Amino acid sequence: MAYVLIFSRHFPFSHRLRGTSICLLSLFISFLCYCALFPGAAVMQKSGDPTPSCLQADGVKLRLQKSLSCLHPLDAQRSSAAGEAPQPQTDQRRPAAAAALTARDNTPSPPMSHLKFGNKKLPNAIIVGVKKGGTRAVLEFIRIHPDVRAAGTETHFFDRNYDRGLEWYRGLMPRTLESQITMEKTPSYFVTKETPHRISAMSQETKLIVVVRDPVTRAISDYTQTLSKTPDLPSFQDLAFKNQSLGIVDMSWNAIRIGLYALHLENWLRYFPLAQIHFVSGERLITDPAGELARVQDFLGLKRIVTDKHFYFNRTKGFPCLKKPESSGSPRCLGKSKGRTHVQIDRDAIEQLRDFYRPYNVKFYEMVGHDFRWE
Repeated sequence: MAYVLIFSRHFPFSHRLRGTSICLLSLFISFLCYCALFPGAAVMQKSGDPTPSCLQADGVKLRLQKSLSCLHPLDAQRSSAAGEAPQPQTDQRRPAAAAALTARDNTPSPPMSHLKFGNKKLPNAIIVGVKKGGTRAVLEFIRIHPDVRAAGTETHFFDRNYDRGLEWYRGLMPRTLESQITMEKTPSYFVTKETPHRISAMSQETKLIVVVRDPVTRAISDYTQTLSKTPDLPSFQDLAFKNQSLGIVDMSWNAIRIGLYALHLENWLRYFPLAQIHFVSGERLITDPAGELARVQDFLGLKRIVTDKHFYFNRTKGFPCLKKPESSGSPRCLGKSKGRTHVQIDRDAIEQLRDFYRPYNVKFYEMVGHDFRWE
């Protein structure tokens, strides 16, 4: 009204304004002044927005309305749907509201077990041999270690599937964290001529593990396994000897050829230094699994976590088994094919094979700097 009177004195009207016109003009001018002084006071809420505004103008001051819907709109909607009565609102200041909002932010998130962690990496270490030496046991024992992840099946990438490429090979690996080691096992690698060069081409830093065993015992075990799948197989002596009476061994038979460890190792040493190859004794793996696994962990640069507390000797199988894990109701032993009774072989044939392997064994001992005492 004051603005209208001042305006009337400076700009006299030809006729007097009616009371109604003066009131309207006064309200309009007051609204313009209010908007100029408090441009952010009015909090506009879009029509149709189900979330109520939490900031309201109260004179010149703004206050935060403490209500269930402001602190957690979704919870408020659920409460309304369930028919719960809203709690009485109280006028609380910013500190209390801020504390409530902080508590909401600290609420535990839903489980995220469905997410996949880690990446698939090419293996840092490979168990390359030998067949019927104890490779499956070494893999099952070492994968107890929390810093080891291993492919469950033999990939045969470097001997049978090399043309598929490294990305195919990587896809077979488990997901691992940066601190974990990726491993795989394919025993035929050790006796495949092309494998050392191919693994070296992938990474010259790859660590190699070879599980070796008395070559005569290994050959008999190999034959026993094949016989269980092929009952009409010729006798062991017929396959092992070209002429048994003369003691001429058939080196072309795979069961015999695998045991020529020195010859195969020469091929590997063309691409890898001896320090990058660790040899596990298949015999000591049975009598002292914890000791052998301690050396494997040292070779891989792992803390010694797998110890004798993880093993017990299964007298029925004649082989060590893993003690019952906390999450399982029974101990973990290798499959039925492990620890099976060997076929009985003529004593003379065994002695002939020992004579045949002796020079190769001695050379192997010299190459690795360790006597496995297979005589």
